[in-house]
Amino acid sequence: MNTKKVTFKNADMAWDMSALILLPEAFDESKCYPTMISVHPFGSCKEQTSSAVYGKALAELGYVVIAFDASFQGESGGVPRYVEDPSQRVEDISRVIDYAVTLPYVDADRIGGLGICGGGAYIFNSALTEKRLKAVVGITPVNVGRLFREGFSMHDPLSALDAMATQRTAEARGEALQVNELLPPSVEFAKENGLTDRDVLEATDYYKTSRGQAENGATRMLFSHAQKTLSWDAFAFAETLMTQPMMAVIGQKVGAFGAYRDGQEIYGRSFASKDRQLVELEDWSHYELYDHPEAVGLAMDKVAPFLETHLK
Repeated sequence: MNTKKVTFKNADMAWDMSALILLPEAFDESKCYPTMISVHPFGSCKEQTSSAVYGKALAELGYVVIAFDASFQGESGGVPRYVEDPSQRVEDISRVIDYAVTLPYVDADRIGGLGICGGGAYIFNSALTEKRLKAVVGITPVNVGRLFREGFSMHDPLSALDAMATQRTAEARGEALQVNELLPPSVEFAKENGLTDRDVLEATDYYKTSRGQAENGATRMLFSHAQKTLSWDAFAFAETLMTQPMMAVIGQKVGAFGAYRDGQEIYGRSFASKDRQLVELEDWSHYELYDHPEAVGLAMDKVAPFLETHLK
C-alpha cells in the first residue's frame, strides 16, 4: 500500500485542505478504482483511525481511500482554529468528493464513504443530499448535535448557548479565545477526579497515550463558535432522504457518548435506504472499535461484503 499527502481546494474555499490518499497494492494510475472517503472523529485528525486503521483496511480491499483533515483542524486551513461546525464538516465531504472526481484513477460512479464516531454521523448526514456517495458506513457513529445538547452541555443547552454568546462577544472585543480541552490529561487523573464512564476513560487512553496520540489530534474545541452544533441533528430527514445503502456498526458495551443509541436511531430512520444494515458487536466498546484488531476485524468482516455489493 502506498500513501501520499496532498493539499487541494476548490472554487468556494478560501483555504487548503490536507488529505492522505491511500492506494491499493499493484495500483495502476491508468485504471479506475472504487473510492472511499474516510472521515475522522470529532477531535481527531487524518493520521489516526480514519487512515491508519480503516483507511488501511479499505485500501487492502482494493479501494482508493482519501482520509482528510476537517477545515479548521489538523493540517487543513481555516481560522479560527479548533472550530467544530457540523455543517462545515459535512460540506468538507462534498469538497473532498469534488477533488476526488478530478483524479483520473477515481471512478466517479463508485464513491462511498466511511466515518468513525462523529465522522460516522457526518457521512450519514452528507449522504442525505450528496448523491455522489453510493454507499455509506458509520463505525460507532455519534450524532454530535445530540451529544452537545445532552452530555456536553450537562443537559442544559440553553445555559451553554448563553455562555457561548457572552464569550463570543468578549472575543469580538479583543479578549483571548476560549479553547476548551475535551478530555482529562490522563486516565489516572480522570479516575482520581471521580470520572468513571467507559467512553471518557477509553477516549483518554486513545487520545492521550501512544496508542492513538497524534500531533494534530487536538481533542480541543473553540467554545464560542460551537453554538450551531446545539441545533444540529445528523439524522434529520433520514426517513425520506437516506436512499443509498447504509450500514451502522456499533458496540454493545455502552458509554456516555451514545454511539449505541445513535447507530440504532439512524438505522431505524433509514427505511428509504436501498439496503440498510445494523451490525451490533456484543463484546466491544466505542473506542475499541477505533483500533482494537479483533473489533476492527469483526467490523470489516461486515463492511467488506457490503461495499463489495454496492461499489464493485
